[in-house]
Amino acid sequence: MAEQRPRRCVILGGGGHARVLIDVLRVSGTAEPWAILDSDSLLWGSDVLGVRVRGGDDLLQAIADEGASAFVIGVGGTGDNTPRRRLFELALSFRLVPLTARHPSATCSAYCEIGAGSVVFPGAIVNAGAVIGRNVIINTGAIVEHDCVVGDHAHIATGARLASTVRVGAAAHVGAGSTIRQCITIGEAAIVGAGAAVVSNVEPHAVVVGVPARTLGVRRNG
Repeated sequence: MAEQRPRRCVILGGGGHARVLIDVLRVSGTAEPWAILDSDSLLWGSDVLGVRVRGGDDLLQAIADEGASAFVIGVGGTGDNTPRRRLFELALSFRLVPLTARHPSATCSAYCEIGAGSVVFPGAIVNAGAVIGRNVIINTGAIVEHDCVVGDHAHIATGARLASTVRVGAAAHVGAGSTIRQCITIGEAAIVGAGAAVVSNVEPHAVVVGVPARTLGVRRNG
């Protein structure tokens, strides 16, 4: 019986985050990174780790017609996850399948749940009972402890640590190197600044920074 080839995957976004994502897809054997689409016309025609940036998002139907059946979001971001949510919903509208990928060096409990389109990057840990939503980034070296819940489109950035039973709302951003105390709730679309120590709940759309974390302001969009 012939070996089945990995499905062709289109990556939406061609920046630095996409480079690491391509590596994850390849070393995990999840899919064949086949094409990149990015709204930045300066990237069109260039290669990212050997994968061609074909054009903008308007080519999604053409890419699907050529044989791409799956997608991942190659946009990272440092706070506003709205573009990632928009691209995810756009790709779904073309009936492409969101891929879930995990780097081989990441540790994911057999008793955790990871939603469609989410990616677990090198060295990250997702422990038993954790529930990760759709299109979530668990970035390099991040720790999601037992019984945490991370909402759709959220980003747990590099080296961030969620102690047990933390709740992270949809499209929230937990900054690099931050620490969230057990049982804390981070509201929808909130931003936790890099290196913050969060010891009390964070309201939806709030921006918190510092040790201990304090509210810097409230986002008007996102």
